[in-house]
Amino acid sequence: MTDQAPVAESDTPDIPGKPTSASRTTLSHIMTHNDTNLLGTVHGGVIMKLVDDAAGAVAGRHSGGPAVTASMDEMAFLEPVRVGDLVHVKAQVNWTGRTSMEVGVRVLAERWNESTPPTQVGSAYLVFAAVDADGKPRPVPPVLPETEKDKRRYQEAQIRRTHRLARRRAIMELREKRAAEGLDD
Repeated sequence: MTDQAPVAESDTPDIPGKPTSASRTTLSHIMTHNDTNLLGTVHGGVIMKLVDDAAGAVAGRHSGGPAVTASMDEMAFLEPVRVGDLVHVKAQVNWTGRTSMEVGVRVLAERWNESTPPTQVGSAYLVFAAVDADGKPRPVPPVLPETEKDKRRYQEAQIRRTHRLARRRAIMELREKRAAEGLDD
């Protein structure tokens, strides 16, 4: 690997790039009884909302304006979250295209009244599209990875993007084939 950061693929070379650290953020929230599911642990949907909120803030910061959630993949719940846990949602832009960004999110939890280190309880990858006032896609600045971890995340995000596009193509081809055979669903 070279010392150079990967160059973000962008059709907008006139927009200066932004370093990963420029939009990185952490959202923290203490979990209460209002957040629980029928098992008494924190509902996955509550965690997903926090993930989307933190990722949206990062995408908006990076793109310099509104950004909307286009997709979420690989949401992994690693450990249950309990009432009284202080949840930290850490997010950063991993990769940028012309109008879209992948945001990586790590979810950590710690007891509100203990000084033990937080435990990773979840992770997710979300794709956001930057939009203008009319809701139309708008260009985003390239992300400039700064650390070796940032560079690794950038490269992994490119792989996930390739897989998302290939999956979408395969599904569309299957649907077209079924429609041609008169098998409309």
